[in-house]
Amino acid sequence: MTTATPDESLDACLATLRRLDHDRFLAALVAPAAKRPALVALYAFNAEIARVRETVSEPMLGQIRLQWWRESIEALERGEARGHEVIVALELAKLPAACLITLVDARERDLDDEPFADMAALETYAEATSSALMRLATLALGGEDHPAIRPAGIAYALTGLLRAVPAHASQGRLYLPLDLLREHDVDPHRIFAGEMSEGLRSVVNAIAARARGLLAEARGIGKVGRASLPALLPAALCDRYLDIMTAPDFDPFRRSTDVPAFRRQLRLLGRSFAGRF
Repeated sequence: MTTATPDESLDACLATLRRLDHDRFLAALVAPAAKRPALVALYAFNAEIARVRETVSEPMLGQIRLQWWRESIEALERGEARGHEVIVALELAKLPAACLITLVDARERDLDDEPFADMAALETYAEATSSALMRLATLALGGEDHPAIRPAGIAYALTGLLRAVPAHASQGRLYLPLDLLREHDVDPHRIFAGEMSEGLRSVVNAIAARARGLLAEARGIGKVGRASLPALLPAALCDRYLDIMTAPDFDPFRRSTDVPAFRRQLRLLGRSFAGRF
């Protein structure tokens, strides 16, 4: 594989991010220009490892793919950047290899198709993926860790998992906690069949309420420094998504939760200028 130049690698990462994680793509554009390449590289890396389960036919192949990413990061730490554009871009980001590998490790849970037992297990997963990514993004921006990162990251992940219910169901995957499904008498097979029910609506509303509570907690902890703010900005988009999903007549299998890009851009810009997420 021919190694791309840093500029070519960054362009490729931007394209990956625009295609796979448009919210973080927009949030990265709000970051200071000097810090943007590191943030884009990190987010593109996350987008790649987050989609491993979707790109393999069986978990063992996913394990092999995740191991390739681990070995590539370890090689990067030794100054041996491989040809993949994300790895080349990460070389310039100078992020701790151990933290990047921890993100890879967290994605092993995606290879297990068993649903989460309860909300506590789901939030542990959300913290290991989304909150951990926010912390690394803060580091990439030259900011400081902040206690709002944990609840903001979990809230963003819970919102994203609710939005992804139809996509996951079409793949025979389920991220909704079993205890909530049992409490509201929801048959997972009906979800896999793309059927909305009042029980499923109650489950969605319960998780959405938890996400809103975490957002309120994060926003009430204290002001986030300007340097760190872009890392938390994706959470600013949760409110509108949650409003859509908790509307009385919303059916995730028939309606989209998409919000026009220009509205998301305005939201991110407004929050950035206000110094809030």
